[in-house]
Amino acid sequence: MIFEALTEPDRDPARPWLILLGDEQRPQVLSAASPTWLVWSSLWPRRPDATVHFHLPRSQDSGTDLRWTLYVDEPVPDQSNSGHLRKRLNQLINANLRYTFGQ
Repeated sequence: MIFEALTEPDRDPARPWLILLGDEQRPQVLSAASPTWLVWSSLWPRRPDATVHFHLPRSQDSGTDLRWTLYVDEPVPDQSNSGHLRKRLNQLINANLRYTFGQ
């Protein structure tokens, strides 16, 4: 279910979670291997090099663990900007998406 939510964020209009800010764009799935990993294109037009890699291993309790990693090319964003990028992913994935699953 998490893999599907990440590949089709609008699949359940009753539970929207990919709520973007004005400086963000909807990501595209660049590559994927269902149900264990996928890569998103950048959410930020000013950083088109930024990609988000999701790893979705099965957890011991029959659920899915989720780990995301943000990759950017040189030049690396300054501390303020990288903090903003991480905070936005944290909000979208670790809060919004998670809450749609009732957790």
